Amino acid sequence: MAEEQHGAAEDNPADISALDIADWRLRTFALYDNVRRFAVESPSEAHSYWRHQRDLMFGTHPASALTATDKARFSGLKTADYDPIYRFHVPLTKEGAGREMSVETATDGVVHFVRLGTFDLPEMGQLGVWKLHGYGGGIFVPFRDATAGQPGGTYGAGRYLLDTIKGAFHGVNGTGPGATFVLDFNFAYNPSCAYNEAWACPLPGPSNRLAVEIPVGELY
Repeated sequence: MAEEQHGAAEDNPADISALDIADWRLRTFALYDNVRRFAVESPSEAHSYWRHQRDLMFGTHPASALTATDKARFSGLKTADYDPIYRFHVPLTKEGAGREMSVETATDGVVHFVRLGTFDLPEMGQLGVWKLHGYGGGIFVPFRDATAGQPGGTYGAGRYLLDTIKGAFHGVNGTGPGATFVLDFNFAYNPSCAYNEAWACPLPGPSNRLAVEIPVGELY
């Protein structure tokens, strides 16, 4: 998912060229690779880098979810400042593992997921961890919190925390049953459909909804 001027074709994802999509995905993977490296020393500096690069990509890249009209007036994504209390290292439990979920989308048909387990977040709740059950695989963790749809809050349908098929991943510490995943809500981001309804976006189900407010990450 070469900077040049594009017209209305970019308003519809089906009209974006394969090369532009490939370039977007390569840049996104490189972005998160750098974020993981920078975060070893300073997660907040990694976050500043992430914000700057995403603003650049959204505002200039032909595979951006923004329409041509939105790009013309774009001044940056609305993202909260970094808060270290929303960075966690948690294990993946087996709770709920094996459950299947099918999400019907307007453009990609039915997308199938199988649950890998659960993340237990201190004083926040639980999030289902999913694997895309098809070509590409990948770990997928969407979520919706109490700020969703609120004035000054976040996108009403929810955000993404991890999506490894798109490169959005912050690392694992250790191996085997004792391994812990890095979950940093400061890097939560909106699905593409938040900016353009022509995009298809699987959204959080009941097992990925938190009753608490998560006021960090990309806002809306």
